[in-house]
Order: sequence, then C-alpha cells, then structure tokens
Amino acid sequence: MQSKVSKVEKPEFPMFKKFEWRNYIVYFAFIGVLIYFSINLYDEGFLSSSNLLNIVRQTATISLMALAMTFVISTGEIDLSVGSIAALSSLVGALALQAGYGIIGGLIGGVGTGVVVGLINGLLVTKVAIPSFLVTLGTMGAIKGLAMWVTDTAPVPIVNSNFNFIFGSGDIGPIPVLLLWTVVFTIIAHVLLRKTSFGRQVLATGGNESAARFSGVKTMKIKLLVFLGTGAMAGLAGLLYAGRMNAGRFSFGEGDELSVIAAVILGGTSLFGGVGTIIGTLVGSLMIGTINNGLIIMGLDVSQQMIIKGIIIILAVAFGKKAIKR
Repeated sequence: MQSKVSKVEKPEFPMFKKFEWRNYIVYFAFIGVLIYFSINLYDEGFLSSSNLLNIVRQTATISLMALAMTFVISTGEIDLSVGSIAALSSLVGALALQAGYGIIGGLIGGVGTGVVVGLINGLLVTKVAIPSFLVTLGTMGAIKGLAMWVTDTAPVPIVNSNFNFIFGSGDIGPIPVLLLWTVVFTIIAHVLLRKTSFGRQVLATGGNESAARFSGVKTMKIKLLVFLGTGAMAGLAGLLYAGRMNAGRFSFGEGDELSVIAAVILGGTSLFGGVGTIIGTLVGSLMIGTINNGLIIMGLDVSQQMIIKGIIIILAVAFGKKAIKR
C-alpha cells in the first residue's frame, strides 16, 4: 500500500514579494531632482537652510490644495476651480479685515467663500449630473472674473500684523508658520483617507461607483463632501497667499490648478479614481516646488522653465503609470 505524500506548501514571506518600483516613482524622482540641483547649484546656496525653507513656503498653498484634491481625484472627479477660489478668498478675507471684522472675520470670510463655491460645484456634479471637468471649468472662469470685478483688479492691502504672522509670513523660531499649516493638514488628510470609513468610502466610490452604491455607500454625498473640502482648502490657501504677501489679489492662484493636479498624479493617485495617497501627494508638491526653485536659481527664463517642468512631469507620470483594474 502506497503511502500518500502530502504536498508541503512553501511559506510566503511578504517582505520578499516583488518590489513594485512604479509605486515609488515620485520618491525616486524627488531624490533625483534634489541630487541634481544639489550638485549643480551647490555654490549658489541651493542647500542652504534659508533656501530649503523658502521652498516650503512657496509650496505650502499648492500642498494644501493638493491634499484636498487627492480626495476629489480619488472619487474619479476633478476640480479646476481651486486657483480661482484662492484668489477670490484672499480678497474676501482682506476686505473683511479692512472692514474691521478681525482675524476671525477674515478667516470665516475666506474659508466661507471657498465652501460656498465648493458647494455649488458639488451640487452641480451630484444633483444636476454635469461632469466635474465642465462644472469646475465654468466656475473657474466665473470666480476669476468675480475676483477681478470685486476690487476692479486692485489689490487689497492687509495691515493686520497678527493675521500676516499666522497666515503666512510668521516664523516660530526657525520654523515657518506655513510649514506648520502643511504638516498639520497632511496628518489630518492622511488619517482621514487611510484610517476612517470616510476615506474607505472615497476610494470605493472612485474604484467602482456602482459596486460602492450597492454596498451602501452614499456616493453622491461622498462626492459633495470632497468638493466642499477642496473649496474650503482653496479658501484657506487664499488666506495663506494673502498673509504671506500682506494683501489680497485677484492674480493669486493663477495656474495653480495645473500644479495641484500634477502634484496629486505625480504622488501616485490614479486619475481614474480608486487609488489615493496623501504622503505621495505631499512629495509630489515638494518636487514641483523644488524644480521651480532650482530652475529660477539657474537663471532660466519663464518660457524655458515651463518647457522643462512640462517634460519632467510627463516623464514622471509616464514611468509611474499604474495599470488600472476595472
């Protein structure tokens, strides 16, 4: 009688699984950019603490808007109006301060403006069923025009030193206040996306909206909330612009929507929804800010900077593209 030899299964060790380098392309690219500029611009002070902190200051507004945009894109939608919201919010906040409503009034005015626009975007997408690209393209133009009309394109100066300190130009010891804003909201966004049911519902909505709906996820409510979030964060970014520049201006945020979306996609969030990463978004934003800073120090004119940034972004996204499973 032949004895049965049981088949011995080899144990699996997660740490020895195939390394998916595409998941970390933004980190490799960021390190590569840092090394390149560090070598070529060492004598120009690229690695000085003042310049590195300046990069953080310059990218803070993009980073905050990109954190919120991660949720929107993770649901399979997009928001092109964030730059215009930032501009209008900076003006409303500055006007509130000028009218004597103080820091709280300026905060409510600026962030409230963003929330209102975010609500309009969200309702048009969820209730009227207009594609988010078209909705936010329209509101981008309308809000930009409104920002220009409110003050007839004139800047609104902010003389409240406490506001300027809290929302942009202040330093706590060697640490810029703008860095603290970025760190705090990065932690909040990461916890929301990875550790809460809301984050899981956001990813489920973007991964397969029909399946998520049948599973009990109120997908329309989720989409409305993420548009409210981008509106509020763009409003806060407008206040940070105003605090850093000591004025509200209609030109703030011009072109930011492209940098914000690029930061999110570079970071590893899928443009088709269902996949999102907050840490990757932050690194993507810092990478864009580092490229901007390095190219300026190199003395390139604006047209050359635009060409090089465009090529770098296209290459990074192409190499980091993930196969989307439907």
